[in-house]
Amino acid sequence: MLDTTQSEAVPPKDEPRGCLFALSQPPLMIFLAVIGCLLLMAALHDLLLL
Repeated sequence: MLDTTQSEAVPPKDEPRGCLFALSQPPLMIFLAVIGCLLLMAALHDLLLL
């Protein structure tokens, strides 16, 4: 028969967190938004004003 006992059913608490956890941090998202806006402004300046 198939053994259906739940041995070690609790997931380990020290599992590594992935990239989505890092991107959910507000300081990182603010930093990336500022860098993205600066790149966008530089690109628009090159395209439209030069």
